[in-house]
Amino acid sequence: MLTFFSFLVLTWEQEGGGSLIDVNPGVVFWTVVTFFFLLLILRKFAWKPILIALDQRENSIRESLDKAEKAKQEAQKILDENQANLAKADEESKKIINQSKIYAEKIKDQIISESKLVAKKIIDEASDEIERKKDAVFDELLNQITDIAVHAAGKILNENLNLETQKKIVTKYIQEITKN
Repeated sequence: MLTFFSFLVLTWEQEGGGSLIDVNPGVVFWTVVTFFFLLLILRKFAWKPILIALDQRENSIRESLDKAEKAKQEAQKILDENQANLAKADEESKKIINQSKIYAEKIKDQIISESKLVAKKIIDEASDEIERKKDAVFDELLNQITDIAVHAAGKILNENLNLETQKKIVTKYIQEITKN
């Protein structure tokens, strides 16, 4: 093939050269012949491997796109599952929170009722104690009054039964009692 190009160059130089714009029918003929010859050679040896390589490349790109689409669908499926799980977990957490609130209310009510019972018991015991002490004080007061009355009666009997004297004795005795 190199000799063919050498031949073309030699023929062009022998014809006297010329400028690049000049049209030389011999050069045009040989250029067309060379182009078709080169086209036949490329078609026989290079065209099929190039087409096979392009087909392989196209197939690998198509497979890559298919794999990417499958991966995208799988990712979307996982995303949907995660969102469903998240919604389920959120619902369960709300349910647990509500149950905790109800349980806390029950415990609060129970504590309040128990504290009311304890307070009522303490108040009842205090009232009973006050009542007992009041009864004891009343009994003691009654005993003292009885003693006073007996002493006063004894003194009155010992003294003259004079009204004025009796009044003085009772007043004196009452003054003594209030001092104690």
